[in-house]
Amino acid sequence: MKLKETLSWIRTKIQAELFPYLEEEFTDPITKKQKQLIEILEIVEVERYVLSSLYQWMGRKPKDRRAIARAFVLKAVYNMATTKDLIELLNTAPNLRKICGISGRKDIASESTFSRAFAEFAKNGLGERVHEALLEEYLSDELIGHISRDSTAIEGNEKPKKKDKKDKKDTEPKKRGRPRKGEERQDKAEEKRINKQVAQSPHEALKEIPIQCDVGTKRNAKGYKETWIGYKFHIDATDSGFPVTTILTSASLHDSQVAIPMMKITTEKVTYLYDLMDSAYDAAPIYEVSQKLQHVPIIDKNPRRGSVIPMSPAEALRYNERSSVERVNGRLKEDFGGNNIKVRGDKKVKLHLMFGIIALFADQLIRLIL
Repeated sequence: MKLKETLSWIRTKIQAELFPYLEEEFTDPITKKQKQLIEILEIVEVERYVLSSLYQWMGRKPKDRRAIARAFVLKAVYNMATTKDLIELLNTAPNLRKICGISGRKDIASESTFSRAFAEFAKNGLGERVHEALLEEYLSDELIGHISRDSTAIEGNEKPKKKDKKDKKDTEPKKRGRPRKGEERQDKAEEKRINKQVAQSPHEALKEIPIQCDVGTKRNAKGYKETWIGYKFHIDATDSGFPVTTILTSASLHDSQVAIPMMKITTEKVTYLYDLMDSAYDAAPIYEVSQKLQHVPIIDKNPRRGSVIPMSPAEALRYNERSSVERVNGRLKEDFGGNNIKVRGDKKVKLHLMFGIIALFADQLIRLIL
């Protein structure tokens, strides 16, 4: 069954069977936002991926982690800032309690229980596993035209990690000017890393990527420098606005340093034709790997040495499709909690963003059939 036909069947089933049943069960009318949440939860099925090992067999019975996982999806869909706000909403909205699988107010987990469950989900990679299942279910058999690659700044809620100070005695001063004939000089760390990535597996490459909170700087659309403390979230997105591959790194990492492992990971997940990237990714190894993977790289040229040859009209037209990843970044931050980072540590920050990613993915599926 084709993607749109599958989605149409799912939505018809939800609207024809589930909504009428819920309207009989609920005391309050179902709002438009609640219907959106129900459809997203039915597509995502996050409760299926909560590991049974999270349940203890001795001592006090823990709060149902499946209901807590559904509540965290609710938090992303409602773009809520804190878990405290989520608990207050569950206390005042009986419809939402039932949607999450919570019987009554006394069954709502405490803030500390939500926090412990979140740490468990982060440790077990819940967000990544749900996202992988969605990709397998809905995109693995599709032919995708373009994959657009970009990163977005993520404001953290922690102090930046201090960089290790190098021993000055062990550091030779850099020589100025061009190297002499036959002289070899040590390349920059970034250049060494990207060259190594050509032959590395994605797992090996990502092990060398920094992921701690630090300080990032970039130029905005007006050319002014912006600085933030936190992380970068790198996304590969399809033309239809589906996030395929996501990687969290330190804010200071240059975008080009994750392009090669991302290309390799995305190629394993979906079938696509073109790699679209801005001038930050204009590096020979990136072109090389894209072509080896049987893709066509279309990358905006970086004018490092004066004027550059402009893209052909056909390439420029395709390059315009890169706006899809910018829309994904914008929706994640504005609609699905990407601007509300309150947790600390890269694993927890990644999980918070992944709850937004899976909610965005399901919402985008729904939009396809409107």
